[in-house]
Amino acid sequence: MASTTQRLKVIGWTDDGAVTLLDQTQLPAEEVYLSLRTVDEMVEAIQALRVRGAPLIGIAAAMGLAAAARAAEEEGVDPAGEWLADAVQRLGSARPTAVNLRWALERVVQNVERKRAAENGTPDRVPMSDLLRAEAELLWREDEEMCAAIGRAGARLVPERARVMTHCNAGMLATGGIGTALGVIYTAREEGKEVEVVSCEARPLRQGGRLTAWELSRNGVPVTVIVDSAAGMVMRSGVDLVVTGADRIASNGDTANKIGTYNLAVLAQAHGIPFYIAAPSSTFDLSLPAGERIPIEVRSESEVPTAPGATVYNPAFDVTPQNLIAGIITERGLITPPFEENIQALLGGK
Repeated sequence: MASTTQRLKVIGWTDDGAVTLLDQTQLPAEEVYLSLRTVDEMVEAIQALRVRGAPLIGIAAAMGLAAAARAAEEEGVDPAGEWLADAVQRLGSARPTAVNLRWALERVVQNVERKRAAENGTPDRVPMSDLLRAEAELLWREDEEMCAAIGRAGARLVPERARVMTHCNAGMLATGGIGTALGVIYTAREEGKEVEVVSCEARPLRQGGRLTAWELSRNGVPVTVIVDSAAGMVMRSGVDLVVTGADRIASNGDTANKIGTYNLAVLAQAHGIPFYIAAPSSTFDLSLPAGERIPIEVRSESEVPTAPGATVYNPAFDVTPQNLIAGIITERGLITPPFEENIQALLGGK
């Protein structure tokens, strides 16, 4: 039976130009919205995972840059030159693995600087904050369209009655649209397919158990949460495909995603289940030849409760080698092996 997917209010603007966003650290217990207007506030929100997901943190950082520029202008500071460079550096360094973050900021700034140069000397020069906001909104709209296209491309891979496993959260809470991996599921259901989801919990912060389950449940999608270590047993009982998002994809197809994704890919191959990545073209880093060059964020030991005196290794991401991936679902279509050749053919010019 076809469903009507209901969008969530995840990010937006306040009347006075600040960024409002849903604090994802409070979900699913409470829906708390924050108003951010400084670079420091947005950096903290990104690092604390109040806003998360590779595409969404790029959008949020661009919007935060515009909000902070407006605040600077109101204080009589020209948000150009050194101010802008410092703001971009701080925002772009907030999390190292997701390439969308730096990509979004660099694109927005390049476009704004091009427009500023074109209007140089005009008496009614548009404030930089307005230009930054317009570029951030364009980025947001484009991501929404990319998610819809990814959903259409990926829905073709979903059987009429499907049990789909996913990991962490790659839905509306992680993007500017309906999501990447979850966008595939929403679109398949819109097309009338019956889909149930198995969501791996995604320790230690449980984004799959807290966020994916909350998001899917609000849209009436049957979802079962499992602890990460139950994935193999559940696959053996019957899973049609595994679909996850991505934070950075190297030019050979090696993919960084939430820690535990690599485990799922190995298990999927052992059980003969196709493993797919769903990600927009902005998540590809064609400057990196392979996954070992992807920087991996290591988070605080405090996120992993343990006995006193024990040390903790808490990587936020792992890299799934391309030989374990059946295909990468993008807004331009499905990329299949050989990845290096086909990625270059489809996305060489990005």
